[in-house]
Amino acid sequence: MSADPGDRVRILDEDGTVVDGATVPDLDEETLVEMYRTMRLARHFDERAVSLQRQGRMGTYPPLAGQEAAQVASAMALSPDDWIFPSYREHAASYVRGVGLDRTLRYWMGDERGNELTGLNVFPVAVPIATQVLHATGAAWASKLSGGGEAFVCYFGDGATSEGDFHEGLNFAGVFDVPAVFFCNNNQWAISVPRERQTASETLAGKAEAYGFEGVVVDGMDPLAVYQATSDAIADATGEGRNGEDGRARPTLIEAVQYRFGAHTTADDPSVYRDDAEVERWKRKDPIPRLEAFLRGRGIVDDERVAAIEESVRAEVADAIEAAEGTERPKPGDMFDHVYAERTDRLAEQAADLEGLCERHGDEELLE
Repeated sequence: MSADPGDRVRILDEDGTVVDGATVPDLDEETLVEMYRTMRLARHFDERAVSLQRQGRMGTYPPLAGQEAAQVASAMALSPDDWIFPSYREHAASYVRGVGLDRTLRYWMGDERGNELTGLNVFPVAVPIATQVLHATGAAWASKLSGGGEAFVCYFGDGATSEGDFHEGLNFAGVFDVPAVFFCNNNQWAISVPRERQTASETLAGKAEAYGFEGVVVDGMDPLAVYQATSDAIADATGEGRNGEDGRARPTLIEAVQYRFGAHTTADDPSVYRDDAEVERWKRKDPIPRLEAFLRGRGIVDDERVAAIEESVRAEVADAIEAAEGTERPKPGDMFDHVYAERTDRLAEQAADLEGLCERHGDEELLE
Protein backbone atom coordinates (compact mmCIF):
# COMPACT_ATOMS: atom_id res chain seq x y z
CA MET A 1 0.00 0.00 0.00
CA SER A 2 1.11 3.57 -0.58
CA ALA A 3 0.14 7.12 0.31
CA ASP A 4 -0.84 7.98 -3.27
CA PRO A 5 -4.39 9.44 -3.07
CA GLY A 6 -5.28 7.42 -6.15
CA ASP A 7 -4.30 4.26 -4.30
CA ARG A 8 -6.64 4.77 -1.34
CA VAL A 9 -7.54 1.51 0.42
CA ARG A 10 -11.21 0.87 -0.19
CA ILE A 11 -13.42 -2.23 -0.02
CA LEU A 12 -17.02 -0.97 0.06
CA ASP A 13 -18.52 1.48 -2.38
CA GLU A 14 -20.77 4.22 -1.00
CA ASP A 15 -23.80 1.98 -1.53
CA GLY A 16 -22.25 -0.93 0.38
CA THR A 17 -21.16 -2.90 -2.70
CA VAL A 18 -17.72 -4.52 -2.74
CA VAL A 19 -15.58 -2.60 -5.23
CA ASP A 20 -13.99 -4.46 -8.14
CA GLY A 21 -10.84 -6.30 -7.17
CA ALA A 22 -11.27 -5.76 -3.41
CA THR A 23 -10.97 -8.61 -0.91
CA VAL A 24 -13.33 -8.61 2.06
CA PRO A 25 -11.54 -9.26 5.40
CA ASP A 26 -12.01 -12.75 6.78
CA LEU A 27 -14.50 -11.85 9.52
CA ASP A 28 -17.29 -14.11 10.70
CA GLU A 29 -20.91 -12.97 10.76
CA GLU A 30 -20.91 -12.39 14.52
CA THR A 31 -17.95 -10.02 14.28
CA LEU A 32 -19.48 -8.13 11.37
CA VAL A 33 -22.74 -7.67 13.28
CA GLU A 34 -20.78 -6.56 16.35
CA MET A 35 -19.00 -3.97 14.22
CA TYR A 36 -22.30 -2.70 12.85
CA ARG A 37 -23.99 -2.62 16.26
CA THR A 38 -21.08 -0.77 17.86
CA MET A 39 -21.17 1.85 15.12
CA ARG A 40 -24.91 2.29 15.67
CA LEU A 41 -24.28 2.51 19.41
CA ALA A 42 -21.63 5.19 18.91
CA ARG A 43 -23.95 7.27 16.72
CA HIS A 44 -26.84 7.12 19.21
CA PHE A 45 -24.51 7.81 22.13
CA ASP A 46 -23.22 10.84 20.26
CA GLU A 47 -26.72 12.18 19.67
CA ARG A 48 -27.67 11.74 23.32
CA ALA A 49 -24.41 13.28 24.56
CA VAL A 50 -24.94 16.42 22.48
CA SER A 51 -28.49 16.60 23.82
CA LEU A 52 -27.23 16.30 27.41
CA GLN A 53 -24.83 19.17 26.86
CA ARG A 54 -27.54 21.35 25.33
CA GLN A 55 -29.71 20.67 28.38
CA GLY A 56 -26.95 21.73 30.74
CA ARG A 57 -26.47 18.22 32.09
CA MET A 58 -22.91 17.88 30.78
CA GLY A 59 -19.97 20.13 29.91
CA THR A 60 -18.42 20.73 26.52
CA TYR A 61 -18.49 17.55 24.41
CA PRO A 62 -16.66 16.64 21.15
CA PRO A 63 -19.04 14.83 18.73
CA LEU A 64 -17.82 11.88 16.68
CA ALA A 65 -20.64 11.41 14.13
CA GLY A 66 -19.18 10.41 10.77
CA GLN A 67 -16.09 8.83 12.31
CA GLU A 68 -17.67 5.62 13.63
CA ALA A 69 -16.08 3.37 11.01
CA ALA A 70 -12.57 4.68 11.62
CA GLN A 71 -12.84 4.30 15.37
CA VAL A 72 -14.74 1.03 15.74
CA ALA A 73 -13.11 -0.94 12.93
CA SER A 74 -9.57 0.12 13.81
CA ALA A 75 -10.02 -0.76 17.49
CA MET A 76 -11.54 -4.13 16.58
CA ALA A 77 -8.38 -4.97 14.62
CA LEU A 78 -6.28 -4.92 17.78
CA SER A 79 -5.28 -7.86 19.94
CA PRO A 80 -6.18 -7.85 23.66
CA ASP A 81 -2.63 -6.89 24.72
CA ASP A 82 -2.35 -3.95 22.32
CA TRP A 83 -2.76 -0.36 23.50
CA ILE A 84 -4.60 2.71 22.23
CA PHE A 85 -3.65 6.33 22.86
CA PRO A 86 -6.77 8.40 22.13
CA SER A 87 -7.27 12.08 21.55
CA TYR A 88 -10.46 13.63 22.96
CA ARG A 89 -12.86 12.25 20.33
CA GLU A 90 -12.24 8.48 20.42
CA HIS A 91 -15.28 7.56 22.50
CA ALA A 92 -16.13 4.61 20.25
CA ALA A 93 -12.57 3.26 20.02
CA SER A 94 -12.27 3.44 23.80
CA TYR A 95 -15.60 1.64 24.17
CA VAL A 96 -14.35 -1.23 22.00
CA ARG A 97 -11.32 -1.47 24.29
CA GLY A 98 -13.48 -1.73 27.41
CA VAL A 99 -14.17 1.84 28.54
CA GLY A 100 -17.83 2.02 29.57
CA LEU A 101 -20.03 4.72 28.08
CA ASP A 102 -20.87 5.92 31.58
CA ARG A 103 -17.19 6.59 32.22
CA THR A 104 -16.93 8.66 29.06
CA LEU A 105 -19.98 10.67 30.11
CA ARG A 106 -18.60 11.22 33.59
CA TYR A 107 -15.34 12.55 32.17
CA TRP A 108 -17.16 15.14 30.06
CA MET A 109 -19.35 15.97 33.05
CA GLY A 110 -16.16 17.08 34.79
CA ASP A 111 -15.51 13.95 36.83
CA GLU A 112 -11.87 12.97 36.40
CA ARG A 113 -12.68 9.53 37.84
CA GLY A 114 -14.18 8.77 34.44
CA ASN A 115 -10.61 8.85 33.16
CA GLU A 116 -9.43 6.15 35.59
CA LEU A 117 -8.63 3.24 33.30
CA THR A 118 -6.99 0.71 35.60
CA GLY A 119 -6.74 -2.70 33.97
CA LEU A 120 -7.46 -1.40 30.49
CA ASN A 121 -4.84 -0.90 27.78
CA VAL A 122 -6.17 2.59 27.11
CA PHE A 123 -4.18 5.74 27.81
CA PRO A 124 -6.10 8.66 29.37
CA VAL A 125 -7.86 11.16 27.11
CA ALA A 126 -5.48 13.73 25.60
CA VAL A 127 -7.07 17.14 25.04
CA PRO A 128 -3.83 18.99 24.10
CA ILE A 129 -3.18 18.52 20.40
CA ALA A 130 -0.65 15.78 19.45
CA THR A 131 0.87 15.29 22.91
CA GLN A 132 -0.29 11.67 22.86
CA VAL A 133 1.97 11.01 19.85
CA LEU A 134 5.00 11.36 22.10
CA HIS A 135 3.40 9.22 24.80
CA ALA A 136 2.57 6.44 22.33
CA THR A 137 6.05 6.51 20.81
CA GLY A 138 7.68 6.32 24.22
CA ALA A 139 5.46 3.47 25.37
CA ALA A 140 6.10 1.58 22.13
CA TRP A 141 9.85 2.01 22.50
CA ALA A 142 9.71 0.81 26.12
CA SER A 143 7.76 -2.25 25.02
CA LYS A 144 10.32 -3.00 22.34
CA LEU A 145 13.19 -2.72 24.81
CA SER A 146 11.45 -5.05 27.25
CA GLY A 147 10.34 -7.52 24.57
CA GLY A 148 6.66 -6.93 25.24
CA GLY A 149 5.36 -7.70 21.74
CA GLU A 150 2.37 -5.31 21.90
CA ALA A 151 1.35 -2.79 19.29
CA PHE A 152 0.50 0.81 20.20
CA VAL A 153 -2.13 2.69 18.19
CA CYS A 154 -2.16 6.46 18.52
CA TYR A 155 -5.18 8.46 17.32
CA PHE A 156 -5.09 12.13 16.35
CA GLY A 157 -6.71 14.53 13.91
CA ASP A 158 -5.41 16.24 10.79
CA GLY A 159 -4.69 19.39 12.80
CA ALA A 160 -2.22 17.45 14.95
CA THR A 161 0.05 16.94 11.92
CA SER A 162 0.90 20.66 12.15
CA GLU A 163 2.28 20.27 15.67
CA GLY A 164 5.94 19.70 16.52
CA ASP A 165 5.05 16.76 18.77
CA PHE A 166 3.74 14.88 15.72
CA HIS A 167 6.98 15.27 13.78
CA GLU A 168 9.22 14.56 16.75
CA GLY A 169 7.26 11.45 17.65
CA LEU A 170 7.24 10.03 14.13
CA ASN A 171 10.90 10.81 13.59
CA PHE A 172 11.83 8.96 16.79
CA ALA A 173 9.52 6.07 15.87
CA GLY A 174 11.18 5.69 12.48
CA VAL A 175 14.72 5.80 13.85
CA PHE A 176 14.07 3.25 16.59
CA ASP A 177 11.58 1.00 14.75
CA VAL A 178 8.98 1.23 17.50
CA PRO A 179 5.86 -1.01 17.26
CA ALA A 180 3.44 1.87 16.73
CA VAL A 181 0.56 2.68 14.39
CA PHE A 182 -0.14 6.38 13.99
CA PHE A 183 -3.80 6.73 13.04
CA CYS A 184 -4.73 10.13 11.64
CA ASN A 185 -8.46 10.83 11.57
CA ASN A 186 -8.45 13.29 8.70
CA ASN A 187 -11.94 14.71 9.15
CA GLN A 188 -11.17 17.67 6.84
CA TRP A 189 -11.36 20.37 9.54
CA ALA A 190 -9.14 21.26 12.52
CA ILE A 191 -11.88 23.25 14.24
CA SER A 192 -12.35 25.95 11.56
CA VAL A 193 -9.08 25.40 9.68
CA PRO A 194 -9.50 23.27 6.52
CA ARG A 195 -7.21 20.42 5.63
CA GLU A 196 -5.58 22.37 2.79
CA ARG A 197 -4.32 24.96 5.28
CA GLN A 198 -2.53 22.29 7.33
CA THR A 199 0.03 21.26 4.74
CA ALA A 200 1.04 21.53 1.09
CA SER A 201 1.67 17.77 1.04
CA GLU A 202 -0.55 15.82 -1.34
CA THR A 203 -1.51 13.47 1.49
CA LEU A 204 -0.96 13.44 5.22
CA ALA A 205 0.13 9.80 5.03
CA GLY A 206 2.92 10.86 2.67
CA LYS A 207 4.69 12.49 5.60
CA ALA A 208 5.72 9.03 6.79
CA GLU A 209 8.22 8.79 3.93
CA ALA A 210 10.36 11.50 5.52
CA TYR A 211 10.65 9.37 8.65
CA GLY A 212 11.52 6.15 6.88
CA PHE A 213 8.34 4.13 7.14
CA GLU A 214 5.12 3.50 5.27
CA GLY A 215 2.12 5.77 4.97
CA VAL A 216 -1.29 4.43 3.96
CA VAL A 217 -4.36 6.35 2.82
CA VAL A 218 -7.64 4.58 3.60
CA ASP A 219 -11.29 5.44 3.09
CA GLY A 220 -12.05 6.23 6.72
CA MET A 221 -15.81 5.85 6.18
CA ASP A 222 -15.42 2.28 4.92
CA PRO A 223 -15.22 0.08 8.04
CA LEU A 224 -13.92 -2.98 6.21
CA ALA A 225 -11.13 -1.01 4.58
CA VAL A 226 -10.19 0.53 7.93
CA TYR A 227 -10.14 -2.90 9.56
CA GLN A 228 -7.89 -4.30 6.84
CA ALA A 229 -5.48 -1.36 6.80
CA THR A 230 -5.18 -1.39 10.59
CA SER A 231 -4.69 -5.16 10.70
CA ASP A 232 -1.85 -4.89 8.17
CA ALA A 233 -0.27 -2.04 10.12
CA ILE A 234 -0.49 -3.99 13.40
CA ALA A 235 1.19 -6.96 11.74
CA ASP A 236 4.01 -4.74 10.52
CA ALA A 237 4.37 -3.10 13.93
CA THR A 238 4.83 -6.46 15.63
CA GLY A 239 7.18 -7.83 12.97
CA GLU A 240 4.66 -10.30 11.57
CA GLY A 241 3.70 -8.47 8.40
CA ARG A 242 5.19 -7.94 4.98
CA ASN A 243 7.95 -5.77 6.42
CA GLY A 244 8.71 -8.28 9.13
CA GLU A 245 10.27 -11.01 7.02
CA ASP A 246 13.66 -10.05 8.42
CA GLY A 247 12.23 -9.82 11.93
CA ARG A 248 12.18 -6.03 11.77
CA ALA A 249 9.08 -4.37 13.16
CA ARG A 250 8.09 -1.08 11.54
CA PRO A 251 5.61 1.67 12.39
CA THR A 252 2.91 2.85 9.97
CA LEU A 253 1.08 6.14 9.49
CA ILE A 254 -2.56 5.63 8.47
CA GLU A 255 -4.51 8.55 7.08
CA ALA A 256 -8.21 7.72 7.39
CA VAL A 257 -10.06 10.13 5.11
CA GLN A 258 -13.47 10.94 6.58
CA TYR A 259 -15.70 13.82 7.68
CA ARG A 260 -16.91 15.29 10.95
CA PHE A 261 -20.68 15.66 10.48
CA GLY A 262 -21.18 17.84 13.54
CA ALA A 263 -19.31 20.57 15.34
CA HIS A 264 -15.72 20.31 16.54
CA THR A 265 -17.16 20.52 20.04
CA THR A 266 -20.48 21.73 21.39
CA ALA A 267 -18.78 25.13 21.86
CA ASP A 268 -18.26 25.40 18.09
CA ASP A 269 -20.56 26.64 15.30
CA PRO A 270 -19.48 24.90 12.05
CA SER A 271 -22.00 26.88 9.97
CA VAL A 272 -19.62 29.82 10.22
CA TYR A 273 -16.87 28.13 8.22
CA ARG A 274 -18.46 25.42 6.05
CA ASP A 275 -21.62 25.16 3.99
CA ASP A 276 -24.49 22.68 4.19
CA ALA A 277 -23.83 21.37 0.67
CA GLU A 278 -20.39 20.13 1.72
CA VAL A 279 -21.84 18.33 4.73
CA GLU A 280 -24.55 16.69 2.62
CA ARG A 281 -21.99 15.47 0.06
CA TRP A 282 -20.07 13.71 2.80
CA LYS A 283 -23.20 12.31 4.42
CA ARG A 284 -23.74 10.27 1.27
CA LYS A 285 -20.64 8.34 2.39
CA ASP A 286 -22.12 7.67 5.87
CA PRO A 287 -20.39 4.52 7.17
CA ILE A 288 -23.41 3.10 9.02
CA PRO A 289 -25.90 2.63 6.15
CA ARG A 290 -22.93 1.61 4.03
CA LEU A 291 -22.10 -1.35 6.26
CA GLU A 292 -25.79 -2.14 6.79
CA ALA A 293 -26.31 -2.41 3.03
CA PHE A 294 -23.36 -4.81 2.81
CA LEU A 295 -24.77 -6.96 5.62
CA ARG A 296 -28.26 -6.96 4.12
CA GLY A 297 -26.85 -7.94 0.75
CA ARG A 298 -25.24 -11.01 2.34
CA GLY A 299 -28.37 -11.92 4.29
CA ILE A 300 -26.66 -11.28 7.63
CA VAL A 301 -29.20 -8.73 8.88
CA ASP A 302 -32.82 -7.97 8.00
CA ASP A 303 -35.43 -5.50 9.24
CA GLU A 304 -36.13 -7.54 12.35
CA ARG A 305 -32.50 -7.83 13.38
CA VAL A 306 -31.79 -4.15 12.68
CA ALA A 307 -34.78 -3.18 14.83
CA ALA A 308 -33.54 -5.42 17.65
CA ILE A 309 -30.10 -3.83 17.43
CA GLU A 310 -31.61 -0.35 17.56
CA GLU A 311 -33.64 -1.25 20.65
CA SER A 312 -30.62 -2.70 22.45
CA VAL A 313 -28.50 0.32 21.53
CA ARG A 314 -31.05 2.75 22.96
CA ALA A 315 -31.33 0.73 26.15
CA GLU A 316 -27.56 0.55 26.63
CA VAL A 317 -27.11 4.29 26.16
CA ALA A 318 -30.02 5.07 28.50
CA ASP A 319 -28.47 2.84 31.16
CA ALA A 320 -25.10 4.58 30.73
CA ILE A 321 -26.68 8.01 31.19
CA GLU A 322 -28.52 6.84 34.29
CA ALA A 323 -25.33 5.39 35.74
CA ALA A 324 -23.30 8.53 34.99
CA GLU A 325 -25.87 10.91 36.42
CA GLY A 326 -26.46 8.66 39.41
CA THR A 327 -22.81 8.77 40.46
CA GLU A 328 -21.94 11.13 43.30
CA ARG A 329 -20.40 14.25 41.82
CA PRO A 330 -16.78 15.13 42.64
CA LYS A 331 -16.00 17.96 45.03
CA PRO A 332 -14.26 21.10 43.70
CA GLY A 333 -11.18 20.30 45.76
CA ASP A 334 -10.74 17.02 43.91
CA MET A 335 -9.35 18.92 40.93
CA PHE A 336 -6.02 19.27 42.72
CA ASP A 337 -5.61 15.51 42.99
CA HIS A 338 -5.52 14.81 39.25
CA VAL A 339 -2.75 17.13 38.04
CA TYR A 340 0.30 15.17 39.19
CA ALA A 341 0.81 11.90 41.05
CA GLU A 342 1.19 14.00 44.21
CA ARG A 343 0.19 17.56 44.99
CA THR A 344 2.96 20.10 44.49
CA ASP A 345 3.46 22.93 46.97
CA ARG A 346 1.72 25.31 44.58
CA LEU A 347 -1.28 23.01 44.23
CA ALA A 348 -1.46 22.66 48.00
CA GLU A 349 -1.56 26.47 48.27
CA GLN A 350 -4.36 26.65 45.73
CA ALA A 351 -6.34 23.94 47.53
CA ALA A 352 -5.94 25.84 50.81
CA ASP A 353 -7.13 29.03 49.13
CA LEU A 354 -10.25 27.25 47.86
CA GLU A 355 -10.91 25.80 51.29
CA GLY A 356 -10.63 29.22 52.88
CA LEU A 357 -12.93 30.72 50.27
CA CYS A 358 -15.57 28.07 50.89
CA GLU A 359 -15.36 28.55 54.64
CA ARG A 360 -15.77 32.32 54.34
CA HIS A 361 -18.85 31.91 52.23
CA GLY A 362 -20.33 29.12 54.32
CA ASP A 363 -20.02 26.49 51.58
CA GLU A 364 -18.70 23.77 53.87
CA GLU A 365 -20.47 21.04 51.90
CA LEU A 366 -18.03 21.68 49.06
CA LEU A 367 -15.18 20.61 51.32
CA GLU A 368 -16.58 17.24 52.34
